[in-house]
Amino acid sequence: MTDTLIDIEQPGVLVNYLRETGHIDVGDAPQVTTLAGGVSNRTVLLELENGDSYVVKQALKKLRVQVDWFCSPERIHREAEGLRWLARLAPPGTLPDFVFEDHIHHLLGMRAVPQPHINWKTSLLRGDLSLEHATQFGHLLGTIHRQSQAHTDEIAIAFADRSFFEDLRLEPYYAYTATQVSDAAAFLNALIDETRATRLTIVHGDYSPKNILVHEGRLILLDHEVIHFGDPAFDLGFAQTHLLSKAHHIAHIRSNFIKAAHHFWRAYRAAIDDPAWIAALEARAARHTLACLLARVDGRSPLEYLSDDERHRQRAVVLELMRNPPNTLPTLFDQFATRLFDS
Repeated sequence: MTDTLIDIEQPGVLVNYLRETGHIDVGDAPQVTTLAGGVSNRTVLLELENGDSYVVKQALKKLRVQVDWFCSPERIHREAEGLRWLARLAPPGTLPDFVFEDHIHHLLGMRAVPQPHINWKTSLLRGDLSLEHATQFGHLLGTIHRQSQAHTDEIAIAFADRSFFEDLRLEPYYAYTATQVSDAAAFLNALIDETRATRLTIVHGDYSPKNILVHEGRLILLDHEVIHFGDPAFDLGFAQTHLLSKAHHIAHIRSNFIKAAHHFWRAYRAAIDDPAWIAALEARAARHTLACLLARVDGRSPLEYLSDDERHRQRAVVLELMRNPPNTLPTLFDQFATRLFDS
């Protein structure tokens, strides 16, 4: 079946497809640019002469990483459904507009985020860290989780299948890492079981700076192919891992990244506005943070910016914290930073 799919990274093929399907006029001659950075999709920007811009994504069966990693391209349709749902749940202006999907060629089309914009991960790795952006990052996630509770029955049905989350997160991040780091195996396998058993809200599953564009000071969320009904603690751990790993990597502003993690968590708590929810969630979120910190060193998708020495140090710090995991996120942030300074 995959042999019959069009390749959207061939500009002529994509333009002909869009003309034939009526998504652009026959006379349109868009500028086509392949966007870099994604490991699981082909992603192309189309800029029309009238000023309109669109992004077309196509899910890959084999991901672009060093180790073999496969996942059904059907997940692009989960992303399309996620985009439609998140438009109902998230604050206005924080998502691109859905345009079309194609179930034959596994395509998703959406309006492009206007220029100028910058990828937040790129900005952070340059040391350009705004605490306001960290606050928005927490508020956006908290709003999505809180608003989804008003639609639990619908979301539980729409996103009941978690096969893509298994293929793209639990196996490559937690299960694979457990085979690579024996000292963490019991911790990770217990967390896998707990995660599979917990179904509370919509979970983005890929909530990271890589999937955030900053336009006119506002964060815009992308890439929803791992979205499912599950444990919101995963999103927290996945997101905070990126702030903490950058705190590790960019040592001269380490304290600023730790402060950003605190701002993120405070904004999330304020958006949830439910102390009982937070009390039940926080310890799990801390465990997911530790698991993701280790997975981004020893899993199938290690962070490319960490040096070998940094990977060794992060592994050692996380394994030490796993022996007696903090029950609160602020404690985890501070203990992680302290151990980095001491190591």
